[in-house]
Amino acid sequence: MSAPIYLDYAATTPVDPRVAEAMSRYLTLDGTFANPASRSHMPGWLAEQAVEGARRQVADLIQADPREIVWTSGATEADNLALIGFMRANRGRGRHLVTSIIEHKAIVDTAKALEAEGFEVTWLTPGADGRITPEQLAEAMRADTQLVSLMAVNNELGVIHDLAALAEVAHAHGAVFHVDAAQAAGKLPLDVAAQGIDLLSLSAHKVYGPKGIGALYVKRSPEIRLEALIHGGGHERGMRSGTLATHQIVGMGEAFALAQSEGEADQASIAALRERFLAGLADLEGIHANTRLEAAVPNIVNLAFDGVDGESLLMALRQLALSTGSACNSASVEPSYVLQGIGVPRARALASLRFSFGRFTSETDIDQALAEIRHALTRLRR
Repeated sequence: MSAPIYLDYAATTPVDPRVAEAMSRYLTLDGTFANPASRSHMPGWLAEQAVEGARRQVADLIQADPREIVWTSGATEADNLALIGFMRANRGRGRHLVTSIIEHKAIVDTAKALEAEGFEVTWLTPGADGRITPEQLAEAMRADTQLVSLMAVNNELGVIHDLAALAEVAHAHGAVFHVDAAQAAGKLPLDVAAQGIDLLSLSAHKVYGPKGIGALYVKRSPEIRLEALIHGGGHERGMRSGTLATHQIVGMGEAFALAQSEGEADQASIAALRERFLAGLADLEGIHANTRLEAAVPNIVNLAFDGVDGESLLMALRQLALSTGSACNSASVEPSYVLQGIGVPRARALASLRFSFGRFTSETDIDQALAEIRHALTRLRR
């Protein structure tokens, strides 16, 4: 049986072979394997040099200073450090946080954990397009609001937020602005200064880098103080202790450097693939786009299929690697909280699939996927 066609790039991307090759040089005895915190010998210096080179590569993609990049184990840890670390460090000034109901679980669950600690959270509900408007945010702001956290690109819908406009509202009310950019890096231009971003979470494995490594951009400002969540050694300017994984960091740096040099071409190619995919479905009835295509990145398309159950359709598409966006709770399958959050009816949400394309998706992949979908829909609807 041939490997399934991979159309789940929003979940994770394969490591680019060039990234894997770069990482391999930092694992074994004949490479630069040493601890980058070991400053008493040459191998340690070389490892530290590699880490700092990667730090610059990540900073360059978001137009930041390398000293503003803090290594983490991924975007989830970066989100936790941004929200919990900031709110705890500034609890004396205010205990209010603003976010939305369709953020990634790394934000939703972290905000709920803060509520359990006694912090207050305002949960914004987006419009049908999945976006929060500056006017909505302004209405939610209070005198004690310390932090606003809104994602750049939604992981289920692909919808893009106007970060600069939202940051302007947050700053006008004296709050700090955090962005989860896991789905945006390499897909959209990011300029933390121009867009008014104070804290920004990044992940390597969404950008053809390895899993287990990410970063938090922390603006160098006296107003941006974080309380560490992990202690032991004072690494990363005291914000995140632990021996740095040189090979993973090098991989993230290489992946981000490739995103900077090839990202625009990648997105143009992926946009053409999306058009080919949608054109191939245009003559079929009962297909609805949950994604507002004109306001989304090209690599994510969320579609609902009338007359079928999403899980049944997913099972029928055995040659495609896809995601429904649904979460299994014991014996029942619940519809995506993101789709419910933008007002998609329950039945349609349960009949929805997310298709996400990437650097290694081909026109042949798209054509074969279309054939599979058409065959499965015809059989299930019959």
